[in-house]
Amino acid sequence: MITLRKSSDRGYADHGWLKSCHSFSFADYHDPEHMGFGNLRVINEDRIAPGSGFGTHGHRDMEIVSYVLEGELAHKDSMGTGGGKSAATGIIRPGDVQRMSAGRGVQHSEFNHAPNETTHFLQIWIEPNVRGIPSEYEQKHFDDAAKRGTLRLVASPDGRDGSLTIHADASISAGLFDGEEHAERSIDPRRRAWVHVVRGRLEVNGRTLAAGDALGLEGESKLGLGHGENAEVLVFDLA
Repeated sequence: MITLRKSSDRGYADHGWLKSCHSFSFADYHDPEHMGFGNLRVINEDRIAPGSGFGTHGHRDMEIVSYVLEGELAHKDSMGTGGGKSAATGIIRPGDVQRMSAGRGVQHSEFNHAPNETTHFLQIWIEPNVRGIPSEYEQKHFDDAAKRGTLRLVASPDGRDGSLTIHADASISAGLFDGEEHAERSIDPRRRAWVHVVRGRLEVNGRTLAAGDALGLEGESKLGLGHGENAEVLVFDLA
């Protein structure tokens, strides 16, 4: 079964300093038919205005992944990230992927310090398969060459192939496709897959998707990507 989730059907919130599109129910946006997909709970496409951001707030027992498309995102947390020269900087730029395991509880903030540039990023929440663990932070860069015409693993339960390690039965791959570039992947029909087009246009299993569109696949055995037009895509393998 293949389910289409159009960009225009997502929830939308405009807080002035923040404009956000919600693929699944989040905050004041509630749609009982879109509460998540498998253990994927949140995909928010956020745009943070210059000189603003999320003040310090808390999370627990959630795997949170940030994927920056434009601008920079400054992360600071109660684990010491972004807290000094000896700590991880917590500055996330395009090509960077950040993972925060909230575990038994963490406080953090996210800010766009640029005076003239909007920060555009995806905030992703995945339900963990363990709870009450110590909170963790991890950040890695994946250059365009590693994603060009293929699906590059960027997060997985075991951190294989240099990916981030998430405490969840899920993995995330990122790809860039243009022109004749294409990729095919086998899918375990007992699992779910979510394909989210980040930007551009891309044909996914014969359907043309634009930026913000997504497909949910259940009981399917193959995934085919191609005929891209400056496309960037995230593919989730989910419980």
